[in-house]
Amino acid sequence: MSEATDLAARAGDQDPRVGLRAVVALRRLLEQLEAVQVRGARNQGWSWQEIAAELGVSKQAVHKKHGSR
Repeated sequence: MSEATDLAARAGDQDPRVGLRAVVALRRLLEQLEAVQVRGARNQGWSWQEIAAELGVSKQAVHKKHGSR
């Protein structure tokens, strides 16, 4: 997780260019991590409702985002 730690540190950089680039990279990493975890939950038989509850979103939102993968 050193990549995430490094990105989090750079997100607080005094140089807005460095900070903003780090924020973008963190968003991408977070999206990838979410997809991996949702896929794992579905493979273990979790319902869309269970996944949505853990993510704090609606069942429709999580299904729309991850249902076609």
